[in-house]
Amino acid sequence: MTRQNILITGASSGLGKGMAIEFAKMGRNLALCARRVERLEELKTELQAINPDIKIFIRALDVDDHDQVFKVIQAFADDMGQIDRVIVNAGMGKGASVGTGYFYANKQTAITNFVSALAQCEAAMQIFRSQNAGHLVTISSVSAVRGARRAMTVYAASKAALSSLTEGIRIDVMHTPIKVTTIHPGFIRSEINEKVKKVPFIVDTETGCKAMVKAIEKEVANSFVPTWPWAIFRYIARIAPLSWLAKLS
Repeated sequence: MTRQNILITGASSGLGKGMAIEFAKMGRNLALCARRVERLEELKTELQAINPDIKIFIRALDVDDHDQVFKVIQAFADDMGQIDRVIVNAGMGKGASVGTGYFYANKQTAITNFVSALAQCEAAMQIFRSQNAGHLVTISSVSAVRGARRAMTVYAASKAALSSLTEGIRIDVMHTPIKVTTIHPGFIRSEINEKVKKVPFIVDTETGCKAMVKAIEKEVANSFVPTWPWAIFRYIARIAPLSWLAKLS
């Protein structure tokens, strides 16, 4: 099944922008939202140059404004007539070790990555239930598999919560035409980690986004991308001692 009309949150940069480019190459219509609307305007021009035959809609959205999340997603549905896929991508990675004075940064990450993701899922699923069709995609992380230290502690916890939330939604609609997918990216270079110098197995944004889009198109329940080494890492990490996990973060 071709999901022609695709909505991506957090689309102004990083993985959201990269996925938009890949879908534009495939001839899909796009609804793109993010806080920085000027970047969305630039991206729209870039996408139209890639494929002038697709329809592109853009709107400003701060996903932490939960009432606005519902309004914007519904407005995109009105624009497109029908939304076939919503990719809940917006997120952040602020924070530090718990108890070191950075509660508000950790709180912001927790809210954006989970509560605001919940708002996006709620808005998307309302539309999909009314259509009795659609594909919900959440962008989690390989860090959701186990806990992590330092700046990754709350980030990993928020992504674990998002993965669990998505699985619950999947169970809830498993006997309907609505599909639900969780993507767990490994280390992909983007704005969220551009200041991090030493990261194992990291790939560039284009390589990572191509792997993500390929997995999304398959509409599997869970996918760890790129496949090497993250499809294997998920199993090793679950039984690894804490001393080993500490070396990864």
